[in-house]
Amino acid sequence: MKLTYPACFYPCEQKKGGYTVEVPDLPGCVSEGDTLADAILMATDAASGWVLDELEDGKAIPPSSPLESIIPASDGFVSMLVLDMDAYIEKHGEKAVRKNLTIPAWLNTFAEKNHINFSQVLQDSLTAIYQQKQKA
Repeated sequence: MKLTYPACFYPCEQKKGGYTVEVPDLPGCVSEGDTLADAILMATDAASGWVLDELEDGKAIPPSSPLESIIPASDGFVSMLVLDMDAYIEKHGEKAVRKNLTIPAWLNTFAEKNHINFSQVLQDSLTAIYQQKQKA
């Protein structure tokens, strides 16, 4: 899943050539970098972490504002951040929730004989369903 959010970039007073970045659609999401490229990377990471926390807490992902609706302070500018949430979740998603399930005994016997990991099968299936719903 790819997400985009507008971000406000401001020259950083403490670091010559550096930038502070605020993501207005994600309250409290602020980052900075020593260069513009570094600031973009750091802001993308911060925004991705912010969204992952919401997902792990079962909350909805905030919608992205149109780029033209974001007005920075006089010394700043606005640019879009692109978040690759699938890659970020694969690398950083750690929170696990224990679930109990009930299946027919014959299916349990089959799975155990074939050394099937129940958790992995459920995760793979739910991920596929989630990705289909995101495309719809």
